[in-house]
Amino acid sequence: MDTRTTLHKHSLRTAFDRAAERYDEVAVLQREVGERIMQRLEYVRIEPATILDVGAGTGVFSQALSRRYGKSRVLALDLAPRMLAQARRRKGWFSRQGFVCGDAESLPIADASIDLIFSNFTLQWCSELDRTFAEFRRVLRPGGLLMFSTLGPDTLKELRQSWRAVDDAPHVHDFLDMHDIGDALLRAGLCDPVMDVENFTLTYPDAMQLMRELKIIGAHNAAMHRKQGLTGKGELKKMLAAYETLRRDGMLPASYEVVYGHAWGPLAAGNDIRLQFP
Repeated sequence: MDTRTTLHKHSLRTAFDRAAERYDEVAVLQREVGERIMQRLEYVRIEPATILDVGAGTGVFSQALSRRYGKSRVLALDLAPRMLAQARRRKGWFSRQGFVCGDAESLPIADASIDLIFSNFTLQWCSELDRTFAEFRRVLRPGGLLMFSTLGPDTLKELRQSWRAVDDAPHVHDFLDMHDIGDALLRAGLCDPVMDVENFTLTYPDAMQLMRELKIIGAHNAAMHRKQGLTGKGELKKMLAAYETLRRDGMLPASYEVVYGHAWGPLAAGNDIRLQFP
């Protein structure tokens, strides 16, 4: 079961709206992981008529999917209207693109209408993963494919550890374990789930730079039970001092545990779509 702290959707929408104009400046990991999902799609024998990019952000991968699947209609869906506004400003869109402002936990999409769901770094912002996957199953056509990435529990472990030197309040989101995500896929009735993990370490000259980039990208603390009010200078100083103990080779590390997964909508009889890995 999903035991994470409930997230405040209005706060999330506001944070990503504010992040929209500068998001692409710092979304280095998001772009790298999205490219790796695109590479995995090379091993899939599928010709999707309709693709849904859940958490499309500024539309980088909605556009990439449109180019790869030249005959497909691609729907870019995001919770934040300003993210979609940035996506619309991209050059090279095709007439078959669509832009939908909506929540992954309550998709404004018709039943059994999607052949491929692509979702890069969105599921960690969903409070109810069972509900989200149930929605994915609902909108997938029989034999439709879900490909996604999200963040695992070791993500930002250094920042979380450093805040614990200050208090026990939730300063960093809780992220689900790969096995819990796989179990949620099965509970939703999605078929043949496959999960794997890749670890990344980004480095920063100081912890303030890390927190500035997290703010720019919209990844602020939106927990419903987060500590209210401004962080005091003394608390911040204590956290920064704790993070400094982790400095190596002149830089501070920030860990990201990236969870990849794919699963299928319940297959119709005789459907032989399969992933083909070398």
